[in-house]
Amino acid sequence: MEWKIIHLEEVDSTNEYAKKIAGTSPEGTVVVAKRQSSGRGRKGRSWASPEGGLWMSVVLKPGKIDPRLAFVGALAVVDVLGDFGINSGIKWPNDVWVGGRKIAGILVEGRGSEYAVLGIGLNVNNPIPEELKESATSMMHHVGRGLPLEKVLERLLFHLGGWYRVYLERPDLLMAKVRERTFILGKTVRVVEEHSVITGRALDVLDDGSLLLEVGGELRRVIYGDVSIRPI
Repeated sequence: MEWKIIHLEEVDSTNEYAKKIAGTSPEGTVVVAKRQSSGRGRKGRSWASPEGGLWMSVVLKPGKIDPRLAFVGALAVVDVLGDFGINSGIKWPNDVWVGGRKIAGILVEGRGSEYAVLGIGLNVNNPIPEELKESATSMMHHVGRGLPLEKVLERLLFHLGGWYRVYLERPDLLMAKVRERTFILGKTVRVVEEHSVITGRALDVLDDGSLLLEVGGELRRVIYGDVSIRPI
């Protein structure tokens, strides 16, 4: 993958910026901002994006919007954290956690077969707000020093390019790696849907990206994007 990187001082959302230019931009266009004024995650949730974090969105053109693209980003984040000696895991469907706390989130948006935008928010050197310290963490906290953002970006794009090739050529291998790195499998989880809460044991991430739960002795498939998962 050949990357074309656009650096911004501040933007409302790198995903929104990338969507505006995606139709006329080549695959591999990367939007990176020092700060986001209106960063957001899945279901429109706000995402604190002060200077010091890595806030980026990548234009991809795989031919269709596929929720499994979020796993491309998640696997790349797990790998880059490993490069810096940080052990992490995927919290289905689109977060990366370290030591029971969120360190990164992934958001996939797009327009039909025209383009997909893969957004990644990774806490690197940014301070974690006091009210989030029990649920969020940063690379700096675990490494014990500030890290050069350009090096983190370089490693992240390296891994992202590799996993995107795997997604295109061997989606079965991609999903096998997702299962290996999804730490909630085998654990009892609480699934919060729009109008209900389900408690069950997470058994598997299926090839389409959905989660297979055992609920009261029965199997139940949870579609990507409809729930949040909270290990209990």
